[in-house]
Amino acid sequence: MKTIVFIGCQQFGTSKEALAVARDMGYCVILFTEKKKQINPTAFPEVNHFVYLRDLFNFKKVQEEIEAFQQIGKEICACVSFIDPYISYTAELAKNLGLIELSIDALSIMENKINVKDTLKEHPSSSFYAVFHPDSSIHTFIEEHQAFLPLILKSPTSNGSKDVYLAETLEELESGLKWLQKKELPILVEEYLLGPQYLIEVLVHKGKAEIAGIIEQEFSEENPFIIIGYKFPALIEDEMHSKLINSVVEIIDQIGLKDGACHLEMRYVQGLWKLVEINPRMSGGTMNRIFEEGTGINLVKEILKMNLGKQFSLIPTRHQHVYAKYLTIGTSGRLLEVTGEELAWQYEGVKYVYVKPMMGKIVTVPYSMGNRYACVIAASESPESAKETAIAAAQELKFYLEPF
Repeated sequence: MKTIVFIGCQQFGTSKEALAVARDMGYCVILFTEKKKQINPTAFPEVNHFVYLRDLFNFKKVQEEIEAFQQIGKEICACVSFIDPYISYTAELAKNLGLIELSIDALSIMENKINVKDTLKEHPSSSFYAVFHPDSSIHTFIEEHQAFLPLILKSPTSNGSKDVYLAETLEELESGLKWLQKKELPILVEEYLLGPQYLIEVLVHKGKAEIAGIIEQEFSEENPFIIIGYKFPALIEDEMHSKLINSVVEIIDQIGLKDGACHLEMRYVQGLWKLVEINPRMSGGTMNRIFEEGTGINLVKEILKMNLGKQFSLIPTRHQHVYAKYLTIGTSGRLLEVTGEELAWQYEGVKYVYVKPMMGKIVTVPYSMGNRYACVIAASESPESAKETAIAAAQELKFYLEPF
């Protein structure tokens, strides 16, 4: 049977959706996971076969398991991952299996934020950055870089706003460096950019970059790293849009991505496009649903087609404005109940309501994107209507907590 192998998966979002899309396309789905709790047919009904490995980076063991499936008649057609840190690794596996060859070196560069900065340091989209090494003197580093405050501190492999710290004062810079220093990895220290931020989804085939779409991101007032709103399509004036596309194409070319998928986050700062980050995969969360409601394009499906060596298409079949509203909470505690889902669905234009299954578990104020506990997506003929509907419907959701 024709089969797609997936390396790693999240409990929710793009990577999990990819399993269902593959199954709907008629493929047998094999999921390699390092999480025992995911070996659960009820939670993952899209999966035909689970393989648990404590270390998914055990290349030889993964190959042996795949070969065992081949021996019982599974025709491996693609080996794919939609999550960090398995993108370039999975591309290497696919190459070894004689499948599609993606740009492994470029994907590997994008998996490390310091490598990205070093590769693009001469590009106009690059902003000031420095690297703090764990064995360096914090006092000396602060003396040399205090003039550049405010600064952002990041782990080189951070995603979803985890291990990201804003330092506006010398005291915050010192505490942030000490906090991240415990991870014993180099720390990326970069300029804090101000300006509207956009997410750009891209597929690249034979050196030609195709822009799937551009989304405006809206941030929480309490935490400048937590995205609580996605507006699609982004409304950008022509000249600004043209500059953005040119910058994206140049960045992808300089990194060396000839075949593969990626998404970029960029800010428009004083008339210039600045790169916030680039990741070697499609964005997670509800991004696929946002695209599908707005364009009719199932972006996950088109990425799977690319990995299968098939022709993909980014031609829209509809044009709708979409707004996704994410919810965070203002206090921490044990979640007792969430009400209002049925009421949220009753709003005209609401296409999706999701509440994280966290009953009885501890929920917290947002420290990363993983602390967003619900999402409502609405679509309309106008951007204003889509946003108003999503926000109004989201306000129907009520979280009841038992405080600590």
